Amino acid sequence: MTDVLRRGRASLAFSFFAQGVAFALLVTRIPAIQGRYGVSDALLPVFLAAVPILAGIGSTTTEQLVKRVRPSRLLRWSQPVVLLSLLGVGAGGRVVELGVALAAFGLAVGMLDASMNMLGVSLQRAYGRSIMLGFHAVYSLGGIVGASLAWAGAHWHLALWVSYLPVVAVLLPAVLVGSRWYVDADSAAASDEAGGEAGEGGGTVVFRLLLPLCLVMTFAYIGDSTVSNWSAKYLQDTLGSSEQLATVPYNVYMVTTLLGRAIGDTGVRRFGAVAVVRLGALVAALGFAVVAGAPGPWVGMLGFTLLGLGLCVLVPQTFAAAGRLFPGASDKAVARLNIFNYVGFLVGSPLVGALGDAWSYRGAMLVPMVLVLVTSVCAGSFAPRPDRYGDGHERPRTADVGRGSNGL
Repeated sequence: MTDVLRRGRASLAFSFFAQGVAFALLVTRIPAIQGRYGVSDALLPVFLAAVPILAGIGSTTTEQLVKRVRPSRLLRWSQPVVLLSLLGVGAGGRVVELGVALAAFGLAVGMLDASMNMLGVSLQRAYGRSIMLGFHAVYSLGGIVGASLAWAGAHWHLALWVSYLPVVAVLLPAVLVGSRWYVDADSAAASDEAGGEAGEGGGTVVFRLLLPLCLVMTFAYIGDSTVSNWSAKYLQDTLGSSEQLATVPYNVYMVTTLLGRAIGDTGVRRFGAVAVVRLGALVAALGFAVVAGAPGPWVGMLGFTLLGLGLCVLVPQTFAAAGRLFPGASDKAVARLNIFNYVGFLVGSPLVGALGDAWSYRGAMLVPMVLVLVTSVCAGSFAPRPDRYGDGHERPRTADVGRGSNGL
């Protein structure tokens, strides 16, 4: 069973990587997509908002589908749809074709994100130690690779379909082959181990208990979308940087996100999830404060570096906490929690933009700072169950998957 878990972990990590590449290739080429299809500035926000809305619908649908279909099967078929939809975005020629491709991308990516994190939570449960940050680190690596490929396509003035086709041609068969080794949770063993935890809803998700995690997820993505959408404009227009330097903060943010997630699991194992989440929230809040008060672009860059190190731990640990909170219904909890990923993404960029226009962009940066600080108040929801994690941080041995028949 150990080999099964290792193969499952490796194949799921590659799925995270492929998703990071695909998503970065889409969002970093939005200007090129707009130019290819002749989408007006007034219509573009409609298309951009439709993707996370449909992704939320896809995640909600996944919550219902996992009652009858294993998450591994949903992931196995949703990821190829995401990749083919990406290719469709690059290959179409009419606005209606763009709409169909983005709709398919949005619905499939919601199902993909939910099922991918379901499998991550179940694998972490099987390992008995923190590994979720590692999966999301690989996603960040995929994002860096995808953004680099997008830069190369733009630099050499390649048509969108020429940029996308080789990537899809490589990733599509790879994820299909890798999907053979996905590992689902053993729900019966999880339910048995849950024992008398009926107060947590048994096989159901009590939204009142999940709400603090939903808030953390929303606020984390408000912070993330603020960096993604406003870092370049803020550095250039508010802090007076050059156009070239204004492209650096997001890359710095992505690299520090990767580094933070790469070492984050070690921190969780040593200090516990509550301490790591609380520290991450405080570092992220400090980052926003530095950005808001920066006298020039280089201090602003320091702020964005802190933001990457702070925000990077929140989302993976939120999914993991949902799995611990509802051990008999972790798939449903993850799917429901995943919806607030898209809520934060939808709210963040317009919120900062509206505040920046009405007040100032320095002042606007203080709003996500306050929201991120609120997550430190919710950090108690990340505490492991003391009756299930004997030392308060991690369980002492691998368990859950196949324990009854394999002695693990």
